[in-house]
Amino acid sequence: MTIRTLAIDCATAACSVAVFEGENLIAGEWELLGRGHAERLVPMISALPQRGRADRIAVALGPGSFTGIRVGLAAAKALALAWRAEPVGYATPDLLAAQARADHGAMPLGVVMTGGHGEWFVAAYNADGSCAQPVQSLRPEVAVAAIDCALIVGSAAETFVARRGHGTAQNMLPDARKVMALSDNAYTADVRPIYGRAPDAALPAGKSR
Repeated sequence: MTIRTLAIDCATAACSVAVFEGENLIAGEWELLGRGHAERLVPMISALPQRGRADRIAVALGPGSFTGIRVGLAAAKALALAWRAEPVGYATPDLLAAQARADHGAMPLGVVMTGGHGEWFVAAYNADGSCAQPVQSLRPEVAVAAIDCALIVGSAAETFVARRGHGTAQNMLPDARKVMALSDNAYTADVRPIYGRAPDAALPAGKSR
């Protein structure tokens, strides 16, 4: 039986949705919002064929915008419950790396995304798509020393390459319409947020969540 998949990605400044039959894209939409994901996401899903109804829901887990991540996860979990669908998640850098491989072919690459407090989220991937360096939140001066790949993609790619002084940059944001570029092992059934950095506020000593 062909699996119908709804993809939801609003972990960054972009908000996108897509529906697939097997690996074939049926319909999708991508918008650069910055903010306002909570207001736009449900109407975007509702505008899809059959209002986006699917057997599986793939959702971006981050890192990225704390609010955007939570909006996407809340929608995915609610729809999965209502439709008795299977929820799965994927990391935002994994999708960016997959999008870049689709554009440039199999080659090592780094993902650099705008983070919080002046830091960047950075990760590196081997030519076969496997992760060489898991995502970290680093100060720019540390990040440029940590990633030596020639190709850099992501929302902060051009700034990264300019600061490092060499390499090729492609600024890009994740796109739910490209989710089928991910390998099967990029998905996880553990649909919890990936924030990429410690919370800004810490609990008092001796306290636990």
